[in-house]
Order: sequence, then C-alpha cells, then structure tokens
Amino acid sequence: MKTIKGPGLFLAQFAGDDAPFDSWPSICRWAADCGYAGVQVPSWDARLFDLARAAESQDYCDEVAGIASEAGLTVTELSTHLQGQLVAVHPAYDTAFDGFAAPEVRGNPTARQAWAVEQVKMALTASRKLGITAHATFSGALAWPYVYPWPQRPAGLIETAFDELAARWRPILDHAEEMGVDVCYEIHPGEDLHDGVSYEMFLERIGGHARAKMLYDPSHYVLQALDYLDNIDIYHERIGMFHVKDAELNPTGRQGVYGGYQSWVDRAGRFRSLGDGQVDFGAVFSKLTQYKFDGWAVVEWECAMKHPEDGAREGAAFVRDKIIRVTETAFDDFAGAGTDEAANRAMLGLE
Repeated sequence: MKTIKGPGLFLAQFAGDDAPFDSWPSICRWAADCGYAGVQVPSWDARLFDLARAAESQDYCDEVAGIASEAGLTVTELSTHLQGQLVAVHPAYDTAFDGFAAPEVRGNPTARQAWAVEQVKMALTASRKLGITAHATFSGALAWPYVYPWPQRPAGLIETAFDELAARWRPILDHAEEMGVDVCYEIHPGEDLHDGVSYEMFLERIGGHARAKMLYDPSHYVLQALDYLDNIDIYHERIGMFHVKDAELNPTGRQGVYGGYQSWVDRAGRFRSLGDGQVDFGAVFSKLTQYKFDGWAVVEWECAMKHPEDGAREGAAFVRDKIIRVTETAFDDFAGAGTDEAANRAMLGLE
C-alpha cells in the first residue's frame, strides 16, 4: 500500500482579478495558508500560468515550481479541461463552448479543434518539464446530445461518434507517451466519457492505450446514481488522478437525476462542499489506499451554497483527516511465531 498525497487544491474555481487570486505568487501563498500542500493548475488562465511559455522554456517551468515551493507547495498537475472539451464539440454546442477558445479561432470549428489539440499537447510537454506524470482533462463530446435514446438513435450513430473521438485523441495520447505523462479524463456528464461503460467504449477504440487514464471524482457518480465505490474496484488500475468533491442526490416526486432545468441550488442533485454531501469519503480513501493509489487528493470546490474561501479552508482539513498513513507492519505481528519452511510443512502434516 501507499499513502495518498495531499491535500491539493484545484485553482480553477478561485482564480480571479482581485488579490490574492490574481497572480501565481499570491494565490500560492493563499493556498498554503489554507493548509494545502499542492495546487493543480488551470493551464488556460493566463493570470496564473503561461502555457505556451511553459511548453518552450525549462527556465520558466523551474520558476513556476520555485514560486510554489517557496510557499511550501508542490505543483500537482496541469489541467486542460476547457481545451480538452474543444477537441470534440457537437455543433449544438458550438456557441456555448466558443468562449473557451482563443479569440482568433472562435467561430471556426476546424481551427478551434486544431488549436485545442495543440493546447493539450503543449500542456503535456510542460508537464514533463515540471516533472509531473499525470494530466487532467475532458474528452469532449460528439454523442452527448443523443445520450437519451429518444428519438430512436439510428444504427451506428454512437459507434461513429466514438470512432471519431478515438481518432482525435490518439495522436495526443501518443504524444503523452513520448512525454511520459498520463492523460486523466475526468469522467463527467457532458463528456462522451461520462461513466465506466463509455470509457470502455473509448478504450477499446484506442487499443487500450496505456496513457488513457481516469480522473476519479465520486461527486459525478453520485449525481448519476452510479456506485462510486464499485467503480474503484472495477477501474482502480486505470485511476490516475483523484478530485475530492462532494455531492448529494435527493430525488422527489417532482424531479430526479435530470434536475428539471433548475439552477444548481434547486436541483435534486447538486455539488456540495466536503462533508456536506453524501459521499462516503472514508470508504473512498480506504479503497484507493487498498489499491495503492499514490497520486494527489485534490479538492475541487464546487458548492451551490457555501462561500468558496470557507469551502477551501474546510476542504484542506477534511482531506488531511481522511488520508490514511499506511502501516509498515501487520497489526498481529506481535503474535507471530517466527516459523520457517520446515515448521510450515510440519504444521500441514507434510513431514
């Protein structure tokens, strides 16, 4: 067994135009003051990180890591959630997702996709320069508008969508192999990889590519009524990253998983700050520890009610209390008899 690293904090929900959230040095000092040991970096946010420069310059990467280290932090991973989303976009979402892209490629889906692929590749290159071996992203989605089978889907529609998704990601995954970095897809509604079955469909089409890992976030499974503990048993060999986020699903006679188009606070399923939802994190940390997961436990704060700074501070303490420092001895070693092979054979009546 191995001890999970942490606590870490995903900075995407905290970066802003006001201090201390508006620069890399100040947000690092703030995160450390909250009690974090690591930070996960949104690579698209130029207030904190220059992705193009990081892909080109070892000196810049050393500077970024050095500033974090001065604050007592480790850079845990880079994220390309927004860019990964743009690797595959159904036309129904062109307008909604266009704002994720650089201004010069907006309104041009072909150019936008090429830009997104290059962005993810740059982040993988930068990860290597930072000494990081796992990367967080989204898969994007071509089939998501057809997730519910009405109207009846024509034969081959989903297969074609996943064939294309695999074709788009295969060159990125091959670059990840060259960089020695795992691509960890956050299994998330709105992405074609939104549960175990859809992940397996993708994995089959990329030939079981060793770099195609999962970002495990139990909150997304709670909101789908999916067994998040059984998911660890099934996919533990593919789990390369861990977001610690809570959620609750309280269906009523009026709404359930789909939420009835309501705002987050009024949905039956909603994200909550750590400890305020329904995830059994004691069991989650136990299973991940059992299966020797030695990555970072990274808090992703998303809550419909609580102030983010309160959620961040509470989250650091919550994760620290849940991390299991693994034992180097068995609890019953005191009763060991110190036998040898001859004694073992005698006990079995073999001699």
